[in-house]
Amino acid sequence: MSPQPPAQAGGPGDRTGGTRRSIAVVPHTHWDREWYAPFQTYRLKLVRLVDELLDLMESDTLYGHFLLDGQLAVVDDYLEIRPENEPRLRALAAAGRLTVGPWYILMDEFLVSGETIVRNLQQGILRGSAFGGVMEVGYLPDMFGHVAQMPQILDQAGLAHAVVWRGVPSAVDRTAFVWRAPDGSSVRAEYLVAGYGNGAALPEDAKQLVRRLGSMEDEFASFLRPGEPMLLMNGSDHLRPQPWLGRVVAEANALQDDFDLAVTSLSEYLASTSSDGLVEWRGELRSGVRSNVLMGVASNRVDVKQAAARAERSLEQLAEPLSALFVPAERWPAPFLDLAWTLVIRNSAHDSICACSADDVVDAVLHRYAEARHVGEGLTEQALAAVGRSMAAPGPVVVNPSSHGRGGLVDVIVPAIGDPGPDVQVLSERSGMPGTLTLDGETVRNMLGLLQGSRIDDEAYITDVSLTEDETGLDVTLVIGPEPREGVPVEEVKRELFTILTARPETEVRLIVDQPPVRRLLARQEPVPGFGWSRFDPAALAHPVRLEGDEGTGLTLANGLLTVAVDPATGTFALDGIRGFGRLVDGGDHGDTYNYSPPSRDTVVDTPTSVVLVAGERGPVRGTVDIVSTYGWPEFVDGATHARSGSCEVTVTTSLELRADESAVRVRTRFVNPSRDHRLRVHLPLPAPAATSRAECAFTVVERGLVAEGRDEEFGLPTFPSRRFVSAGGLTVVHEGLLEYELVDVDESADGSGPVASTLALTLLRATGMLSRVGMTMRPLPAGPMDALDGPQMLGPVDVRYALCVSDADPYDLAADVLVPLLVSGSFGGGDRPGRGTELTVEGARVSSVRRRSGALEVRVFNPTDAATTVALAGLSGWLVDLRGRPVSPFEGAFTLRPHGIATARLDA
Repeated sequence: MSPQPPAQAGGPGDRTGGTRRSIAVVPHTHWDREWYAPFQTYRLKLVRLVDELLDLMESDTLYGHFLLDGQLAVVDDYLEIRPENEPRLRALAAAGRLTVGPWYILMDEFLVSGETIVRNLQQGILRGSAFGGVMEVGYLPDMFGHVAQMPQILDQAGLAHAVVWRGVPSAVDRTAFVWRAPDGSSVRAEYLVAGYGNGAALPEDAKQLVRRLGSMEDEFASFLRPGEPMLLMNGSDHLRPQPWLGRVVAEANALQDDFDLAVTSLSEYLASTSSDGLVEWRGELRSGVRSNVLMGVASNRVDVKQAAARAERSLEQLAEPLSALFVPAERWPAPFLDLAWTLVIRNSAHDSICACSADDVVDAVLHRYAEARHVGEGLTEQALAAVGRSMAAPGPVVVNPSSHGRGGLVDVIVPAIGDPGPDVQVLSERSGMPGTLTLDGETVRNMLGLLQGSRIDDEAYITDVSLTEDETGLDVTLVIGPEPREGVPVEEVKRELFTILTARPETEVRLIVDQPPVRRLLARQEPVPGFGWSRFDPAALAHPVRLEGDEGTGLTLANGLLTVAVDPATGTFALDGIRGFGRLVDGGDHGDTYNYSPPSRDTVVDTPTSVVLVAGERGPVRGTVDIVSTYGWPEFVDGATHARSGSCEVTVTTSLELRADESAVRVRTRFVNPSRDHRLRVHLPLPAPAATSRAECAFTVVERGLVAEGRDEEFGLPTFPSRRFVSAGGLTVVHEGLLEYELVDVDESADGSGPVASTLALTLLRATGMLSRVGMTMRPLPAGPMDALDGPQMLGPVDVRYALCVSDADPYDLAADVLVPLLVSGSFGGGDRPGRGTELTVEGARVSSVRRRSGALEVRVFNPTDAATTVALAGLSGWLVDLRGRPVSPFEGAFTLRPHGIATARLDA
């Protein structure tokens, strides 16, 4: 993203008194891998840039340094086309002239998981080792704000400096500050007051360069102290190097005595700086007081945010821990996981995950997320199959991929023997099929030709097959069961049968089917240990679900822990008597992919024209209700009148699901979006007024107020991102990719202590038609190219999910229960695994990652609380390591983790 005009920061500087100011000139380019043009279009330009750069640096020693934007993806993208130039890049990097890394890609920090941020940094450092190492600076030039834990992440990678631009608050009044994470670790942060392009397009004439430096010194006088060096970032978006730079710098030094210019690197410049006397800031950086933070990207293209959440979950919380714990170490699927993580990391680039890009780019982002998710799902299936094969006894086995022990709903297929009992919910039954069919050869050929492997449908698999022949004909015996079994020779038997029938087509075939009756049911599984397994064991329901009432006067779901009462007049619902949940509020959005901005003549629709209730499942394990509401939404915002215009009818189906023994209601909202230029939010009343919210962010929970710093160029809209959950006023919302929320309906508190909010608004959809726009009420200047787009309008199917809890529940446990289900695998027995157990016990902290590195088991944990904790790994020992894998300290069985600390434990074999 191109830097905006520099902030006005004070009066004229004082260049009298003989103080010569050092000017560090850092040549660089800022390389958005994909943005308003697709990746391959930009790569053509990248190859030209690096070709010219190599020639320039090899021929001109005055052009001493160049920063390749702090991301190794640029190097890989170039070398994929020019592999023969890798020795040239290595030579310049080894000489300290070409700076690479430390990141693999410059990511957005709020819209991806903390684990994605860590893997990005680790992949960058690993790849950079091939070029003599990475820049030892946390280069963060264009992220749309910065997460609270970034100083700790950088510190744990051995990086003492950060370089930032956006999000720095008004409390910072210098070009540097001490940035402290919630755990107390810190880095020195260099503040790019005017952005990463304050020295872009320097004049070729030395006298003009000196005059420009004087103007810059005057403009930023309030941020500079006498004699303090000034950083000049010579580059910007996709800019090629200026070949005359070394010469003009030398000439400018010879012309005058006010400035001492040097072409240098960021590392060399920062090594000469000090942290003495700097203001300190603790926590996240999300202020728009001097530069845009473009907060609307959190709700732009909600389909991308959902895809990111699903892909990250499939890797972090399913494929990796299950493969690490249940697959032999020698079969650790490193190539598949490396591929999937590279796709996810590349998608974390701010213009990619933010989806403030051309439609072709967003299509590519969605495809990469789908591929990563497919890898994760496939590896998860393989790990579950390994559990099934290893069980000693046959029957369904339930696997818990989370660290905390828990029960929960499972969907299983079991033999239909006797009465199912009062504590399960039967979904379907299939009668047994013992018997023999006598068929001609052609019919058998056609029937069996439709089989691909052993699968018949999702509930029936061939578990054994045989072919015998006597003088009366052929006998084909099929044994059918509810779970797949490896090694069933279906294709071999088919080939043998077809060979016989080809030679003797008149042969009679007897098809013998052995399928016992089966029953598909829902049950609440007894608690399964964290990272463990248990044979299917349905629990007695302490709080079964009931569905009461009728569709005309109202329906109620209740289980003794939560009561959900649906109002047929409004289509909203009450939770434990608190009315008004689920109210959909649709308003205009004449903004762009970066920022929400209401039209000057808005029309807000928050009342349906009709409501129909549909009773669904009645318990006892699960109860459901559908609320089918019809609305009349305006069709678009008229560009001439800035008013919402037209009209279209839309049917929104909100499905409520309550489970036995659970205190949260799951909500799913579906509709086909027919409207352009609008924002749809669901308003959720707070059980108690709130002045703050607490939202999950990378490796911690962040507390935020009701306002946000801004300025005329970007209104400080207090919409904030959350990773998986946000809590306020006794309400916790868990969601899948619905990152943007705002506390609204603000009024003075009853006790006069200050403003409080009574409602949390969760954004379900934001539909706009411009990559960037000019003249918006919330941001008058453009943030990028003013290109019209179709994709961000989100026309077509929309399907979003979240869950609500108004009781005192741990939000991390709640998020795992809602988003990471218990998994079921079938088993035919014959292994040595007992009926219940665990492969890993982690107590005292939250688990971010379980994987294998260099054959060893590695566990990353974090403590999101204000108190120190003891992290216990029962019976295990090993080393705490930093994010580069370097040993920090040994441990035996347990270690202490400071408040808000992150730790990585490498376990002994």
